[in-house]
Amino acid sequence: MINWRMIFKVMGFLLFIESGFLTLCILLSYLYQEPDLPAFIISTLITVFTGIPLFYIGKRAERKLNRKDGYIIVTLAWVIFSLFGMLPYYLSGYIPNITNAFFETMSGFSTTGASILDNIESLPHGLLFWRSMTQWIGGMGIVIFTIAILPIFGAGGIQLFAAEATGPKFDKITPHIDETAKWIWTIYIGMTIATIILLTIGDMPLFDSVCHAMSTTATGGFSTKQASIAAFNSSYIEYVIMIFMFLSGINFSLLYLLVLKGSYKRVFKDTEIRWYIKTLLFFISVITIGLLVSSNMSMEEAFRKSSFLVVSIQTTCGFITADYMQWAPPLWMLTTVITYCGACAGSTSGGIKCIRAVIMARIAKNEFMHILHPNAVLPVRVNGQSVSSSTKSTVLAFFVVFVLLVFFGWFTMMTIGLDFDDAYSVIISSLANVGPGIGKCGPAFSWNALPDAAKWLSILYMLIGRLELFTVLLLFTPSFWKKN
Repeated sequence: MINWRMIFKVMGFLLFIESGFLTLCILLSYLYQEPDLPAFIISTLITVFTGIPLFYIGKRAERKLNRKDGYIIVTLAWVIFSLFGMLPYYLSGYIPNITNAFFETMSGFSTTGASILDNIESLPHGLLFWRSMTQWIGGMGIVIFTIAILPIFGAGGIQLFAAEATGPKFDKITPHIDETAKWIWTIYIGMTIATIILLTIGDMPLFDSVCHAMSTTATGGFSTKQASIAAFNSSYIEYVIMIFMFLSGINFSLLYLLVLKGSYKRVFKDTEIRWYIKTLLFFISVITIGLLVSSNMSMEEAFRKSSFLVVSIQTTCGFITADYMQWAPPLWMLTTVITYCGACAGSTSGGIKCIRAVIMARIAKNEFMHILHPNAVLPVRVNGQSVSSSTKSTVLAFFVVFVLLVFFGWFTMMTIGLDFDDAYSVIISSLANVGPGIGKCGPAFSWNALPDAAKWLSILYMLIGRLELFTVLLLFTPSFWKKN
């Protein structure tokens, strides 16, 4: 049976948390004395007064959650956060269209970073801060944040953590799941503060530093400037953001071992991290050589531009320092390949994730060996441990479903009216939570010109991609809703 009372209670708690974040924007708007202040006040009140009845409906709920409850709570949490999170945009009049307001908010919480805004600098400070904060909240996870600060889930917390965490499995770095969530968020906050300090040292204004630090550690890509990071024209800022995008693409459990436990050997022997670094170096090398051959860039500039692009796209952050659509076509076409890769499981990035690519590559290698040696027993090993059959099946299923979703979305976008290239770009950018794509949705354009139907499909794909496909898709299967 589905524990609806507990689900309502959790939704009420989540709305209280969201109202707390909105209150920070009220203070900022009041400080700058800007016209978005009434919108934030009204949005906060609506959010609080919606959360109160939901909380009281579940006041006597049994603190027991099963796997089904976990999937429902996580999916609803992201939809409801986006629904109420769009209110400041809509009520302030800066995004007066509901479709656009919801798109911008879901793009923020899912850390996709695609935007419908054609003049970002025109937004007041409160809304700019809220855009970046949506990414910061969504980067590590709405429900994981709640597990870290509120002991309301009981034993069911592990079901929620598993439903929202990225990758084929999640790591419990401490015996209790709430302690794991707290340590992960501690590292996340520490990285954000470090990014703020370093960006401020590089002469980026404090407000911009805070907003970009939140977007960087969340690998989200929302900027306070229409030209993204290119607007600052600073090599130092580009290198700082590049480094922290890279770190945010690493499994936070490994960052915990590295920073707080000093387990350097275990971290650097990790198969996924080594794959992650190798793929980054490969693509950086290829694009750097391509830029040196096809442009007038110096070695340093070609390396910096290619490195920033590859790290930004592979971690699915989406910050931009150059319009890569102006480069040679083979170079910008490589971005679509990088988009699929993603960074590490357990990080803030989207995409397929390196660990799945490792497992798939080793499964393929074993199949070739089986052709030569039919009776050989060839286990798939990662970090010295044999990968279970269930994990291999899950990874294979993920790949199949991911590809099917791309083709279904691609076809649907073309029936809506997008051309071949734009339809593909929008779908893969949404599903992998990358943001910038190619064609009319490339780094020099917003997504405002898309038809509303295309925006809603993109919103759905952002949600599906952020929650690792199955968490959302399971809710659309009839068997999920059966009592037994």
